[in-house]
Amino acid sequence: MAHGIPVRTIVKIAVATVLIAAVAALFLGPLSGLVESLSGERVSAWVNAAGAWGPTVIILLMTVAIVATPIPSAPIALAAGAAYGHTIGTIYIVIGAELGAMVAFALARLLGRDVLTRWLGDSVDRGWLGSQNALTFTVFASRLMPFISFDIVSYAAGLSCLHFWRFALATLAGIIPASFILAHFGNEAVSGEPGRAAWAAVGLGVLTLTPLVVVAIREQRRKEAAHD
Repeated sequence: MAHGIPVRTIVKIAVATVLIAAVAALFLGPLSGLVESLSGERVSAWVNAAGAWGPTVIILLMTVAIVATPIPSAPIALAAGAAYGHTIGTIYIVIGAELGAMVAFALARLLGRDVLTRWLGDSVDRGWLGSQNALTFTVFASRLMPFISFDIVSYAAGLSCLHFWRFALATLAGIIPASFILAHFGNEAVSGEPGRAAWAAVGLGVLTLTPLVVVAIREQRRKEAAHD
């Protein structure tokens, strides 16, 4: 206790202050315009300029992109593939995305529902319910769908009863395929072979549709079982 204020409350205030300062820097301060100007070419330039620190830049950018909702992560992933190739690029993407997801999950547990709802809106307050297995599958399936907000899922999962280790494993398993596809697409995009890049785009589309089909089949079976 410090002057009657619980340590947990002080930590929450400190974290909230840092988050507000970061958002203000992105939109009002010296970093304003960064979100709008962030592109694969710009990230590639940063990586090349960083030299041996390039992998660290990729990992840090991916981590921040997951924690800070407005920052897009796709250009970073594409740049990683373009700079380091399929395999190594995928590793850097996965490390950064996994770290970002775990930070977002931990922030949700620390800050609580009210703070996150004010910051991110009602989208984070979906009231995730279900068994540990069901929640784990939900996180895993969402990681396979690029159009589902990665960060919102991380924050929402943090507000649920899902165990941290289950969240971490489901996220890791789910992001590897999408990370490889994005890294592959970035690598092929700079290879000067549009045909191969197109096939990478098709692969990303298949990766997106597959979990949707699985979920649809599971839902249909559930309805059929309910009628029996």
